[in-house]
Amino acid sequence: MTVVGTDGSYTKPLTRDYIIISPGQTFDVILEANQRPNHYYMAARVYSVAPLGNYDNTTTTAIVQYKGYYTSSLPPSLPHLPGYNDTNATVHFTGRLRSLGDAEHPCNVPLSMSTKLIYIISMNTFPCADNSCTGPNGTQFSASINNISFQSPTIDILKAYYYNISGVYGDKFPSIPKMVYDFTSEYPPLEYQMSRKGTEVRVLEYNSTVEIVFQGTNLVAGTHHPMHLHGYDFYVVGWGFGNFDKKRDPLRYNLVDPPIQNTIFVPMNGWVAVRFKASNPGMLQALMSSI
Repeated sequence: MTVVGTDGSYTKPLTRDYIIISPGQTFDVILEANQRPNHYYMAARVYSVAPLGNYDNTTTTAIVQYKGYYTSSLPPSLPHLPGYNDTNATVHFTGRLRSLGDAEHPCNVPLSMSTKLIYIISMNTFPCADNSCTGPNGTQFSASINNISFQSPTIDILKAYYYNISGVYGDKFPSIPKMVYDFTSEYPPLEYQMSRKGTEVRVLEYNSTVEIVFQGTNLVAGTHHPMHLHGYDFYVVGWGFGNFDKKRDPLRYNLVDPPIQNTIFVPMNGWVAVRFKASNPGMLQALMSSI
């Protein structure tokens, strides 16, 4: 299969035996029907490293069938897929995506940044009043960014903003985590296990250039986090494992032909850096999907 686009943007052709796709992503893939006429399996399986939560890790299949008259091989051979928890196979694919970066499709990645944000993304827990939840010790799972779990307001945030309705949301969402620790530690501090609920926003200046570093953690149910910016495409300029180093890691950014996407996955105990220009007025939402 040859990948030629992702999330509606062209990429340099990338030929692979398999692709990794996160919730909310799209890929444009070319398949050349150049094999001997026969029946062939197309196979897929879930990818997850989450230690908690139940999911089906079996393989689903479909048949790619040639037209015409021929004797088919029965049964078709099952293609080899990476293990459902093979992180190396995942980054081996996603880390090789590149934008076209040519004269017709220039790469306009922002080089001078006016806003830099570091967002710590985690799986946390909340206590249940009657201990009826299925999480650890009768709690419920809840995702968080910078240890804040979003609480939906009863009034739309944009409506509250334009009509100056107070008490709906706060505008002090932290640009960096207030609690700094070894985010990838095998045994993170228990006091960070619970997040707090809040309806907080980060206000951006129009046409500001923004860099967000999404840092994954090993809290509670460490897992990969698909991240989506609603209403925006962004350049994926860097990624890595371990804790992000603000002095060392930016030196390895790809500012020449980074892929343009609107959904990425942040590896457990790893980080991803994205850049974009805040040129779409309205509410920019960072949505996180987890188990």
